[in-house]
Amino acid sequence: ASAFVPTNIASAPRTSALNVAAADTAFSLDEYLMSKKGPIEAALEASVKSRIPQTDKICESMGYSLMAGGKRIRPVLCIAACEMVGGTQEMAMPTAVALEMIHTMSLIHDDLPSMDNDDLRRGKPTNHVIYGEDVAILAGDSLLSTSFEHVARHTEGVSADRIVDVIARLGKSVGAEGLAGGQVMDLECEGKPGTTLDDLKWIHIHKTATLLQVAVASGAVLGGATPEEVAACEKFAMDIGLAFQVADDILDCTASSEDLGKTAGKDEATDKTTYVKLMGLEGSKKYARELIDEAKECLAPFGERAAPLLAIADYIVERKN
Repeated sequence: ASAFVPTNIASAPRTSALNVAAADTAFSLDEYLMSKKGPIEAALEASVKSRIPQTDKICESMGYSLMAGGKRIRPVLCIAACEMVGGTQEMAMPTAVALEMIHTMSLIHDDLPSMDNDDLRRGKPTNHVIYGEDVAILAGDSLLSTSFEHVARHTEGVSADRIVDVIARLGKSVGAEGLAGGQVMDLECEGKPGTTLDDLKWIHIHKTATLLQVAVASGAVLGGATPEEVAACEKFAMDIGLAFQVADDILDCTASSEDLGKTAGKDEATDKTTYVKLMGLEGSKKYARELIDEAKECLAPFGERAAPLLAIADYIVERKN
């Protein structure tokens, strides 16, 4: 399992699978990500180790999905935001792990037969295919509850009020005004005529963008950011979160299942409302780029300290999976 490692974007502008050019930057995203890969993977693996024989199966199921690779965007965003405002990787790591636990829970549950009914995730059989629906549901539940415990128990060098703030943000991000609410709205709009762009934005602000927003904002809170700095981080992350979903919709109809590591063309097959369906392919590419440009403006006050987050923003609309 490994963190996402995009092609180095440290040189000239180029065009990606999404047909948008990256900005010039002297910052090497490759090198930054490689420096985070080992610590993140080690922290994730340690977080789901079984300590008694009775928990071996559920911990194995949790670890199967948590350690299945993936881009690790949320942990990296959290750490990068914390470092940008003067904090450290160590301050942010428990929250980085918690974010990936929550994200992994959402993937396990999304893939269930009662939800998206998918049998492939990150190039591997989905959790319920290996462990059954019953254990998969419980593994997702356990990842979610463990995420809050992990922040509370393992965060060091940060004041209690900031830790509580982060836990509250994490909780809201997955509730009715977060991931769960967005998922319900998504299910209700599937195959439903008359779904609007505003409906789609509401779904993806809550289903996708909110957790990315919490990743960046929580990192800033842990690092000691002012309320104004946190607000700038939230706006940045909301824009890249929407761009992330627009990119997903583009890739679903332009990339192969092999490239994606999951079933391609599923949105069209299920008559799902997507940005491509409502805006067209070229319109969606343009919108994704506009969101990224707007996001990057939010971090202008941070100067060079924002380089990792700015590079990740470009990567979001360049990625191939």
